[in-house]
Amino acid sequence: MDRDKNLQRVSERSEPWDIVVIGGGATGAGCALDAASRGYSVLLLEQHDFGKGTSSRSTKLIHGGVRYLRQGDIPLVREALRERGILLNNAPHVAHTLDFIIPCYSIWEKFYYGVGMKIYDMLAGSRGIGRSKILNRGEVLERLRNLDPNGLTGGVVYQDGQFDDTRLLIDILRTAETKGAVVLNYSHVTSLTKDETGKINGIEFQDAENGHRRSVSAKAVINATGAFCPGVQKMSDANLASAITYSQGVHLVFDRKFLPRETALMIPKTSDGRVLFGIPWNEHVLVGTTDTPVKTAELEPHALEAEIDFILETASGYLAAKPTRDEILSVFAGIRPLVKAGVATKTSSLSRGHHVFIDGFGLITITGGKWTIYRRMAEDAVNKAAEIAGLKQRDCITSDLPIEPPATLDEDERLHPDFPYTRSDIVRAIRDEMARTVEDVLARRTRVLFVDAEAATELAPKVGELMAKELGKDNVWVVDQVESFRSIAENYMVAGESTRPS
Repeated sequence: MDRDKNLQRVSERSEPWDIVVIGGGATGAGCALDAASRGYSVLLLEQHDFGKGTSSRSTKLIHGGVRYLRQGDIPLVREALRERGILLNNAPHVAHTLDFIIPCYSIWEKFYYGVGMKIYDMLAGSRGIGRSKILNRGEVLERLRNLDPNGLTGGVVYQDGQFDDTRLLIDILRTAETKGAVVLNYSHVTSLTKDETGKINGIEFQDAENGHRRSVSAKAVINATGAFCPGVQKMSDANLASAITYSQGVHLVFDRKFLPRETALMIPKTSDGRVLFGIPWNEHVLVGTTDTPVKTAELEPHALEAEIDFILETASGYLAAKPTRDEILSVFAGIRPLVKAGVATKTSSLSRGHHVFIDGFGLITITGGKWTIYRRMAEDAVNKAAEIAGLKQRDCITSDLPIEPPATLDEDERLHPDFPYTRSDIVRAIRDEMARTVEDVLARRTRVLFVDAEAATELAPKVGELMAKELGKDNVWVVDQVESFRSIAENYMVAGESTRPS
């Protein structure tokens, strides 16, 4: 993944691309891989960095969705469980199974959740990854040692998948490139072009690094911009009403002491109708998520004080050692695009199913859904694109297509004692993964910002200096990058202050 070379490929191409994909998150990357693996020529453009939006801010789960089972959305759960199995099989280097325990406080709860999780197992069919079972009180406390024992009668253990979202995203994009796709970050699509009949026949975009504008022709354009899809739709049809609404999800990250074993906690009842997870992740504990209606989508959404309090209060109701605000190492928020559904009044009740919209000018918009079903979403979108563009019909092959892992790096000295990342990780991020800023490296090529915002701030100058050497930048660039990153990192700290007690 070399940005300069990819820009050159775009400049030198005179023929229309079969498919141009707008959006470099999970769905867009999936579309690029699907289309390229079918033999179509494909260009992907992302306005910021790959995964800058929702795709880097998930709960890091590959799952069918226990909440959707409770809501009776069997088709969505079945589809997601099938995709869970495919993803675990195709990307074992970055995805793995994880045990989840639902604590129970009555015989009825053990029966209710026990039966529910057996149905969950059955819906996975041949793609199942384990069998749920009922645990007694002692077994639960042995595996969840910080669980509050008061009133506990036992629990139910079941299996789901866990992954690192942006690590997988970069690997999907790199795999797409090996199949012939061209991908570009920091390339903002400014308009859609149309032929004499009004049909979309290309796009215009601006290189965010140098301001240059370019036009490319396309037989089909896929809008895979997630929460930002209404803006692209407006480029095609200014009178089109938005079909999505927004919901914000917030996660808090703590020291591993709150869940010291390799078992996750699933809290099945919260005041907002969702479930809450406590998950071991990157040698820390991730707790989330919320479901707060918001009016607009932002690239850097802010966690609300009420959301932080909600997670702390809910988690404290189940943990013996209660997490406090001072112990939050990082807080991050993401925006979910939810397809509007009739008179639903709560975003937690809206479907996470995906939808493909095709307007009168031929723009294909894929939205809704979630990380687990990114591959299926891409398949549906590319099928429609091939149909609209009149391309030769070719079957999707991504259900059995391995996602290529990154190359093994030489061992060298860690950049920070609390994280495994080394100088080699930074160099690879720049040379092979299109990292262009300190934020790209510390937020998405490594995950330091999402795990410990203060540690990330400490690392910023060192990372900036390494990047400057690789990219040929001067010290002024380093200073600007560090200051910009520190401003962003404040958004990941509670109240914008140090999260560590003095």
